Amino acid sequence: MLSNGVGARWDTRVVDASRAFWVNTTHDWSDFVDADHLSSVRRKPDEFAPGGPWHLVLEVLAYAADEAASKGEGRCAVVLHPDGSVSVRDDGRGTDTRVDEYGRSVKKPVMATKDLRFFDFPQAEVLPDGCPRRGMSVVAALSAWLVHTNRRLNGAWTQRYEHGVPVSDLQPIEADGTTGTSVHFKPDESLGPVLLPGDGGLSRLAAAWPHLEVQANDQWLPCHGPRSADWSGRQ
Repeated sequence: MLSNGVGARWDTRVVDASRAFWVNTTHDWSDFVDADHLSSVRRKPDEFAPGGPWHLVLEVLAYAADEAASKGEGRCAVVLHPDGSVSVRDDGRGTDTRVDEYGRSVKKPVMATKDLRFFDFPQAEVLPDGCPRRGMSVVAALSAWLVHTNRRLNGAWTQRYEHGVPVSDLQPIEADGTTGTSVHFKPDESLGPVLLPGDGGLSRLAAAWPHLEVQANDQWLPCHGPRSADWSGRQ
């Protein structure tokens, strides 16, 4: 077991074999940070955040929807914070984290490398705003900062990124008996503020992701006051 000295632990007793034999399904396990990829995204914000930062929220929600579909249902909370940042937290299994042959904890590099399913194949999946899904790396690349908190059955950790590049190691945190992923990010100011869509946009989310129940809380709007919304495609 590994400990950060305050009781947070990650179970390293089960080794997931050599990394050379890990199969790439959504991301390349051999690549921690793809600097060229992140730079390419940052150079084209109009292409990778079409319509503004709400598209980045949809990119994160799409992973929560994947988790919900895999188990038949799922819940997610979206909060628009007063500082202009956004947090998205789901109740899925958490980001895949493995132990290599040297006893090191290795997480799937979802933030700093491209999603192999979508990035080079924009026709593969379309998000509810009608634009191609590209993956979580565009969210990290187009955010001034992002904090990824992960809770799995065998441990929990958090890590901070700036413009897609990790600026901290995996920091173990205390388990709280839950599983899931939290992504808290501050979109680049050049993208404009994050705004919740109107009722029509929320209805499209429910239709696109029928297994996902989402609660949204807008704490940002200074003129209109707090706004909450709930949508779900589940019957």
